[in-house]
Amino acid sequence: MTSRAEAIDPITRERLVCPQDHGPLLDAGDELYNPRLRVAYRIDEDGIPVMLADEARSVDEAEHARLADRG
Repeated sequence: MTSRAEAIDPITRERLVCPQDHGPLLDAGDELYNPRLRVAYRIDEDGIPVMLADEARSVDEAEHARLADRG
């Protein structure tokens, strides 16, 4: 089964960056992850990334390690 991150159009995906530091994001299942700031941006059920800094989810050390290994 394809994750929401994998289902994003490749051209769109390559242009998506973190709205906070403008750096690249890692695909993390149903989220896009910024390992530098340790925040995750959800992808809604329609496949649209919610790239709002106020809605970013903080990631703890254990989850960061797991997500960083995937990237």
